[in-house]
Amino acid sequence: MKQTAKELETLVNEYVPLMKNICEDVLFFKPPPDKWSKKEIIGHLIDSALSNSRRFIVAQYEEAPKIVYAQVEWVVASAYQSYNTDELIHLWALLNKHICHILENTPEHLWQRTCMTEQLHTIEWVAADYVKHLKHHMHAVLDMEPVAYP
Repeated sequence: MKQTAKELETLVNEYVPLMKNICEDVLFFKPPPDKWSKKEIIGHLIDSALSNSRRFIVAQYEEAPKIVYAQVEWVVASAYQSYNTDELIHLWALLNKHICHILENTPEHLWQRTCMTEQLHTIEWVAADYVKHLKHHMHAVLDMEPVAYP
């Protein structure tokens, strides 16, 4: 998991300057109305960071906690379209650095503890999956080579 934390930290450091260079109009643009704008995708990643940080912590002391969230409803309720862009990017970066800190400090003997998302997974698996999910969405936001995500 320490390697996953290191990869996440590298991605945050790489992506933040790239996000700051995206024009506000591009971030705000909604393809069809039922799809998320790039700003809302960043917001979705903030929601994901909040939910996953909770998973990484609670699974260390509770037996297989079930932690899920309604993605669409969270994005709508958070109104990310009207969020200040600099603050949105800063919040995304800080939450991910917080996750790095959690993962780096999770004792190795706890990595195989489980939590329930839609299925039962180890903390270690959820951490690796979190990074894949983040890369998938960030590559779309940054118009980079697509990253497949199940």
